[in-house]
Amino acid sequence: MNKKLKLAELNRIGVDEYKKIKKDSIVVLLDDVRSLHNVGSIFRTCDGMAIEKLYLCGITPTPPHREIRKTAIGATESVDWEHQINAVDVIKKYSHRGYKIISIEQTQKSISLEKFKWNNEKILLMFGNEVNGINQELIDLSD
Repeated sequence: MNKKLKLAELNRIGVDEYKKIKKDSIVVLLDDVRSLHNVGSIFRTCDGMAIEKLYLCGITPTPPHREIRKTAIGATESVDWEHQINAVDVIKKYSHRGYKIISIEQTQKSISLEKFKWNNEKILLMFGNEVNGINQELIDLSD
């Protein structure tokens, strides 16, 4: 049997120690994501994956907020995050730093997840609005 561990059995490191560990060169950008629960879930996922940074852009809600905190379960304290109104500025900044810009969206040139190959290169993963997806201007800046 493969027993699921309880929270107390995880031996999770503290926030200060977590902030010092080496992170993968993965940046996540949320643009115009409306749901507080979705934002909290992304915080938790970013914490679990030890990503470099999370950007909350456009109308995406930011901490502190009770509904984000409830879903994030402490990850708003451990994940390095920043709010930026303009996602284009963030994308250009990381593109100039050699990051591959990847839109998680259905386009004519989309690659299905099972065919995507990641070779530990620096990447920025972008997610858009729950209804309208990623703005075309941002898709045009993607690799």
